[in-house]
Order: sequence, then C-alpha cells, then structure tokens
Amino acid sequence: MEFFCYHRDRRGSMHLRHELVEEHWSYMDRYAAEMIARGPTFADDGETLTGSVHIVDLPDPATARAFAFDEPGYQAGAYRDVMLRRWHNSLGRTMWEFTGDRTEGGHYLVLGLGAGHTADRDLPPDHHALIAYGPLLSDDGGTWLGTAALLQAPDPQTARTVLTPDLYADVEVHAWTFGGRR
Repeated sequence: MEFFCYHRDRRGSMHLRHELVEEHWSYMDRYAAEMIARGPTFADDGETLTGSVHIVDLPDPATARAFAFDEPGYQAGAYRDVMLRRWHNSLGRTMWEFTGDRTEGGHYLVLGLGAGHTADRDLPPDHHALIAYGPLLSDDGGTWLGTAALLQAPDPQTARTVLTPDLYADVEVHAWTFGGRR
C-alpha cells in the first residue's frame, strides 16, 4: 500500500529541524527500500523549510501511522501537523527513476484537496515533467480525497496547472527539492 506523508513545520522550528537532520535521515534510511519519493518543501524565499514529504510503500495503515508519528522531528515537536493519506503511484516509478533534467526549472509539490468529486485520476497529457503523481485516498482506498504531484516547472503558477482548475476545494503549491542524503 502506498502512502503520502507530509509533515508541516511548526513556525520557528527551523533550528530544531537542523539539529535533528542526522536523526531524521537515519530514521528514513530504515525505509530506503520502501521509499517512492522524498524531500523538503520551502517558503517563497527558497531557503526556509516548511515541511517534509515522504511517499512510501508500506504494508498497512497502522505501519504508515507508525512511520509518520515515530519520525524524530515529529516526536521532538518540529511539526505542527501531518497529512497522511493512502496514495496511488500513477507513474509506477520512484523519484530516482525520473528521467528529466533535475537542474532545469524548479521543483514543486502540488496538493489538490478534494471537493467531493473525483478529479485528475488520469495522468495529465503532458506528464514528462512529473516526478510523482497520484490520488490521495481514504485509509481503505475507496474514497478519493485529492491529488498529490511532485513535478518540475518553471514557476509555481505553471506547476499549479498540473491540476484541473476549479475541481478542488483548495490547491497548494510548495517549492520542493529531491531529498535524502547528499
């Protein structure tokens, strides 16, 4: 079962996040084989951390909850909340298999939060810039709750166009970068 996990930073927790970076990476190293994508999100300044995305393939919702809530930064209070949803890997690959030029344009997390009806279940026609893409689902996988995409785009406005306008209650666009050990 695939899961989308987004830890959102608590305001003023940057120092704590930096202090815990090695513990965070060591924790994530334990899930390297299950990792589909990962990486931090940033504020508009491109430097201030705002969150941490992990898309993982785990056996069940209980294991996914343990993954999300046992994370060292969460345990230390660095995050204000966690979005944890079942997810479907519509691309069928990991971020490490992305064939685009990682140095071209920017990278973004686009979250479309559901408005009661299913939207964007199929891949967009021009999907070569997608790094990860799929629907956000309920724990049982039966109810569509939104769409999550990691993609390469020249700017946030272009990144937003990966989702169909007006079919979501809200669309968030966050600067994102490939994560993991350097």
